Amino acid sequence: MNTIVLLQPGKFEFTQQELNENLDPDEVLLKVHRIGVCGTDIHAFRGKQPFFSYPRILGHELGVEVLKTGTKVTNVKAGDRCALEPYFNPREGQAIRNGKSNCGEYISVFGVHEDGGMRRMIKVKSKYLHASKKLSFDQLALVETLAIGCHAVNRAEVKSTDKVLIIGAGPIGLATLEFVKIKKAKVLVMDVQQNRLNFCRDIMQADGVVNAQEENIESQLRNQLDGDLPTIVFDATGNSQSMMKAFEFPSHGGKLVFIGLFQGDVIFHDPLFHRKELTLLASRNALSAEFEEIIKLLEDGRIDTSPWITHRSKFENVIDQFENWTKPETGVIKAMIEVN
Repeated sequence: MNTIVLLQPGKFEFTQQELNENLDPDEVLLKVHRIGVCGTDIHAFRGKQPFFSYPRILGHELGVEVLKTGTKVTNVKAGDRCALEPYFNPREGQAIRNGKSNCGEYISVFGVHEDGGMRRMIKVKSKYLHASKKLSFDQLALVETLAIGCHAVNRAEVKSTDKVLIIGAGPIGLATLEFVKIKKAKVLVMDVQQNRLNFCRDIMQADGVVNAQEENIESQLRNQLDGDLPTIVFDATGNSQSMMKAFEFPSHGGKLVFIGLFQGDVIFHDPLFHRKELTLLASRNALSAEFEEIIKLLEDGRIDTSPWITHRSKFENVIDQFENWTKPETGVIKAMIEVN
């Protein structure tokens, strides 16, 4: 079976690997049709992904087809098209008992902590599959991306009266934008790339944009928010400088939510933090119920991900294309890998 392995930072290799197709009673054999490339994959390629070891088969944003099911599987059947929830919890710990399957003590994220979906077939436990009779494989592969934004917005408890700033206009920032819009809150997007800001304003219909390379960011925010600062700020950059500067932007009594992460320490000015009585939140992965919520929104046409996919590659050409996808100047928003 053709498989793409990231041997070390910057070096992929095509290999042939056998997959034992015998299934445990709760397992499913899947054909991989689509693989979305996300920031985690890019960071792994660059050698900057926390919680990571090499060699590794990447790929956790997947649109898959059920080929065969174990004897006790009831939630899916052969022929079903599914999105994969890649947050596996092989052991039950305190967080799982408390309903937090997104951040279990023993979590193993498919394609990050264990080998993922950059191959033609995989086996997983059926409970991690979310089926749809309406969605395309492209749409199903983007459910996990959307889930990151959905969970962050739910975690921040965004309301229609909030004024929101999203820092970072990559796929996770776009996903967050989708769900802030569903909550009907006013939302601005900040980034260093003007082309991405134009996309957010013109295509994604953000209420306003801010170029982070310009001066007087606070004045720009206030000018677009009726003299106010954001009540909620999401940082989806995974950039240390951005994340530490983000403490300056929430209003007094506001919230700051870190979606992205980096390898290092976050340092902030405590008097500012206390003076504003800020709430600082981390947002990691997503919950099963949020996958179901997103599939229903996609099926109802309330979310359109088609403008996101700016680059495509056949599975056989991924190694030649991947490095280009790491370069901002190529204009990549979301790259999609097609597996025949």
